[in-house]
Amino acid sequence: MTKTARAYTNIALIKYWGKKDPALKLPYTNSLSLTLDKYYTDTTSQIISESKDIISLDGDILDDKSSQRIRNYLDVVREKFDRQEHLQVVSTNHVPMAAGFASSASGFAALAASIDQTFQLNLSKRSLSSLARLGSGSATRSIFGGFVEWHAGNDDDTSYAEPINEDPQFDIVVLSAVISTAKKEISSTQGMEMSVKTSPFYSSWCTLVDSETEDIKQAIANKDLQKIGEIAEHNALSMHALTLSANPPYTYFAPETIEVIKLVKHLRSTGILAYVTIDAGPNVKIICSQESVSEVQRYLNNSLKNVQTFEAHIGKGIQYI
Repeated sequence: MTKTARAYTNIALIKYWGKKDPALKLPYTNSLSLTLDKYYTDTTSQIISESKDIISLDGDILDDKSSQRIRNYLDVVREKFDRQEHLQVVSTNHVPMAAGFASSASGFAALAASIDQTFQLNLSKRSLSSLARLGSGSATRSIFGGFVEWHAGNDDDTSYAEPINEDPQFDIVVLSAVISTAKKEISSTQGMEMSVKTSPFYSSWCTLVDSETEDIKQAIANKDLQKIGEIAEHNALSMHALTLSANPPYTYFAPETIEVIKLVKHLRSTGILAYVTIDAGPNVKIICSQESVSEVQRYLNNSLKNVQTFEAHIGKGIQYI
């Protein structure tokens, strides 16, 4: 009997921004993330005799249009492994939109792990991370727990993730400050393409990522929360500088995004170690310690009435349940 694959979301501390090969989702730079424990996707798949795949998400069978991205991915997997069978895929997201975390990373990581089991591919975790990448770049990193590095590589075989420390005994909390759950006007894929093609600072960004990746790995080894936070915050804001320097310029920030950044900066001036990281959207993730998380939450909730906060900790890699 096929077991259910469970994969967790992750938050990039060193951002992935720009594809040199959109089909294979090969990035221009390495990236580095922290897998989180609270939000995950469960996926089960089985071979069926139907002439097309059947995709179910959160209890609803999806029509062709709604499930096109998943269907395209299944076609890619079949071609890659010379398989013809169609699948019934049953997936349940435990990644509420209200929490401000994207489900594509956990979703495609869980799907890749489920297919690996159903087709009896017996892939290594490294190969599984490459397979997940073909669905979503960030899914590459959700195969592993803890701190994870995604190597950019030059082809399908050399672009994969590996763990830096899957079970770090480390006091680090990620607090999501949710500003909006509305659909983005500019998708991440569109935003990346605009930044790569038109920002005069894109090559400098790539150089920065190389150096900050090495620096944050050393900070992780030293369990230096302050250094990790400083690097992650600078990297995130540098990524968003690419959006403002694109032609035409654009931004994912909302006014409240700036307010949260200012509030976190003020908290640091009072001696609390707290740092922001922001993906392609208005919501802010705050990196802090367990000791200070309650105070950070209280300060944000008192200062911004319409911003909800959600707490997450270090999570595990792929599990079968």
